[in-house]
Amino acid sequence: MENKKTPKADIRKMSGMIFNLGLMLSVAAVLVAFEWKAYEDFEIKSLGTEDNTWDLLDIPNTVQTPPTPPPVLQQPEIELVPDEIIIEKLDVVIDFSLEQEPAPTEIEFEGPPVVEDPDVINDFVEVQASFKGGMDQWYVYLKNNLKYPIQARRMGIEGTAIVRFVVNTDGSIQDVELVRTIGGGCDEVAMEVIKKSPNWNPGRINGKAVRSRMTIPIKFRLN
Repeated sequence: MENKKTPKADIRKMSGMIFNLGLMLSVAAVLVAFEWKAYEDFEIKSLGTEDNTWDLLDIPNTVQTPPTPPPVLQQPEIELVPDEIIIEKLDVVIDFSLEQEPAPTEIEFEGPPVVEDPDVINDFVEVQASFKGGMDQWYVYLKNNLKYPIQARRMGIEGTAIVRFVVNTDGSIQDVELVRTIGGGCDEVAMEVIKKSPNWNPGRINGKAVRSRMTIPIKFRLN
């Protein structure tokens, strides 16, 4: 298609120059607007003339009264009282005579006092502590109360466990401990049967009950 317009009539050639020119003019207008200074017309008051009048404020004089002083406290008067009291006559009669029982005519000496130490445990005594009823009753007690542990039966453990304990003056048992063990639960059963045993006959020294230590073997045998 053939272009009908002449190259001279084409205004698009000048579009770049026209755009730059318009941008320059707009920027120049903005700068002039920001830099433009305006002055107001008013008369400056002259301070050299005598006709100038000033508005003076009437400030009244204030008088401050001083604060009233605090009241003076009056100290109380202390009256001295003499602490010396003279007693002319004492009507109280004090009797120092005490009734005393007559001293005994005869004094009997029963011998030196016996010093007892309840914490002493005797390993050697004149009369050994024993189970009530003798050894026959002791074996009957073990037969009825001593049970062979199941674990020891399964493992085939047998032997003798030695138990040591203390018999008090009233026959009670305490401080149960093992001297020799065999394992398999036999040691615990041996200690338990000693702890649950009835009261024993206590050991004696000079005919008097004392605390003594006992050691007893308990045998475990498989039939």
